[in-house]
Amino acid sequence: MKKLTKSRILLILILLLTLTGCTTQLKDKDNKVVKDPRTGQNLTANIVCRPTNTKIIKLYEKNGIDTNKLPECSKMPVTGKYENLWNTFFVRPLAFIIVRVGKLVGNTGLGLILITLAIRLILFPITKKTAMQSELIKKAQPELNKLEKKYEGKTDQDSVTKKGQEMMAIYKKYNINPLSGCLFAFLQLPLLFAFIEAINRVPAIFEGKFIGLEMGMTPWVGIASGHYLYVILPLLIVLATYFSFNMNNTAPMQGVGQGKSMMIFMTIFIGFMSFTLSSAIGIYWVTSSGFTVFQNLLTDRSKKNEKRSNKR
Repeated sequence: MKKLTKSRILLILILLLTLTGCTTQLKDKDNKVVKDPRTGQNLTANIVCRPTNTKIIKLYEKNGIDTNKLPECSKMPVTGKYENLWNTFFVRPLAFIIVRVGKLVGNTGLGLILITLAIRLILFPITKKTAMQSELIKKAQPELNKLEKKYEGKTDQDSVTKKGQEMMAIYKKYNINPLSGCLFAFLQLPLLFAFIEAINRVPAIFEGKFIGLEMGMTPWVGIASGHYLYVILPLLIVLATYFSFNMNNTAPMQGVGQGKSMMIFMTIFIGFMSFTLSSAIGIYWVTSSGFTVFQNLLTDRSKKNEKRSNKR
C-alpha cells in the first residue's frame, strides 16, 4: 500500500472535519438549509447567544428556535451547558474571547483579527520549525529534482524502493525531518475549524461589520448585490493562500512536482470556496495565512543575516 503524501492527508482531514463538524445547520420543515436571504449565509441552529437582527430572530422562531432562552452575546458565559470536549473547551471559550475583545476595541471584526494574531504569536515557536524545514528543503531541491528525473517513469517495486532510500539519504544529509512538515497542518486544522465554529455560532460576529464588509455576507451575494468591494476578499484569500502554501512547501515524499500540483489545486479550490464563505471566515483566513507569509519572510531574513555573520 502506497504511503499517503502530506497534502493528501491534509485534504482527507479537511473533508472529514467538514463532514463531522459540530455546527448544526438550521433547517425548515422541508429539511432545507435556512439562509439569511440578505447575506446568503447558512444559519446555524445551535447558536450560543441571541441575535439582534429582528428578521433573523423571526427566521429562527419560524423554524422552532426560541432565541429568548439564549443570553445576549455581550453577556455570554465562557462555558455553557456541557456538550462535548470540543465545544466546551475550544469553541465556546474562543467565541467568548472574540466577543469580549471585539467589545473592548469596538468592533468584532477587529477583535477576530487580534485574537487570530495573538494565537499565531503564541504558536510561533512551534510553527517556526516548519518554516525552517522549508528552508532546508530549498537547499536540497537540486538533488531532489535530479532524483525525480533519475526515476521518472519507473514504477516497478525495486525502483520505488531505491528512490525512497535515496530520498531519505538526501533528507538525512540536509537534516530534514519529513514529519515536521505536517506539524503546521495539524496545528492549523483544529484552529481553522474552531474559528469557523465560533464565527457561525455567535451572532455578534456575523451580524457585525468591518471596513465596509458585512461579516455574515458571502462575497458571491455581495458582488451580486452590486457591492464590488467584496471582490477584494477572495483575491486576498487566493494570494495569501498561494504564498502561504508555497513558502511552506516541504516537498512531499512522492515528488516535488506532485507537491506543487496539489498546492495549485488547493489554492484554486479554496479560491472558489471563498465566494460562498462568510466574510468573517474570509477575514480569519487572510489574517492567519498572512501571518504565515510574514513568519516565513522573517525566518528567511534571519537566515540571510546568519549567513552574513558567518562570512565575517
